Amino acid sequence: MSGRLTVIGLGPGNADQVTPQAATAVAEASFFYGYKPYLDRLELRPDQTRIASDNREELARSNEALAKAAGGHNVAVVSGGDPGVFAMAAAVCEAIEAGPEEWRAIDISVVPGVTAMLAVAARIGAPLGHDFCAISLSDNLKPWELIELRLLAAAGAGLVIALYNPISKARPWQLGRAFQCLKAVLPGTTPVIFGRAAGRPDERIEVSLLADADAAKADMATCIIIGSPETRIIKRGEKPALVYTPRSATGSK
Repeated sequence: MSGRLTVIGLGPGNADQVTPQAATAVAEASFFYGYKPYLDRLELRPDQTRIASDNREELARSNEALAKAAGGHNVAVVSGGDPGVFAMAAAVCEAIEAGPEEWRAIDISVVPGVTAMLAVAARIGAPLGHDFCAISLSDNLKPWELIELRLLAAAGAGLVIALYNPISKARPWQLGRAFQCLKAVLPGTTPVIFGRAAGRPDERIEVSLLADADAAKADMATCIIIGSPETRIIKRGEKPALVYTPRSATGSK
């Protein structure tokens, strides 16, 4: 008998940003698969079981979860943020496509969550107020040359850019290189937002200009939003500045 698999987005880390739909899905599931820091956010009952794995084992995790669901169990795969944005929903779909036919009969649902760029944007104003895109700087699943092409294309098209996975111990140089690429296209006055752990107790939100952007300010818990040439900073005296991109953006400031 086939079971059920739900891919759940837990939001950026603040319990208040977990949606009611996600909370209901957590209450209904019996087995939870995910990266340990995400599973640690859950307050599970004694009859619920968590199975943790490394963050780089998404396909293996998906395969285990699907096999469990195929055995008739109610299974959850958890992600931080939104599971469809550089996260587990795509890995589960990939595993289903490559897996046994019986996995296609499993009842699959995806529960959305607040993704990092939305949480960071909300803390600073409305930098995503006009056209934008999201790009992961991780080259684990795509070549760095392709990342650079996408950065240049997005900047040249006047899109605000949200950068995910900006830096890690294994990739300490890539964010600095990304800033170099963008400086070749965008003015040095373009706002850059460093949003670390948005909504959590250790939150840090900083605004700088592209000309002064320092890659050392970021870690893997940071989402970076790089404005378009039309993105503006509103200074408000002692109050935090607001950053927004006008809805009437036309491609030139």
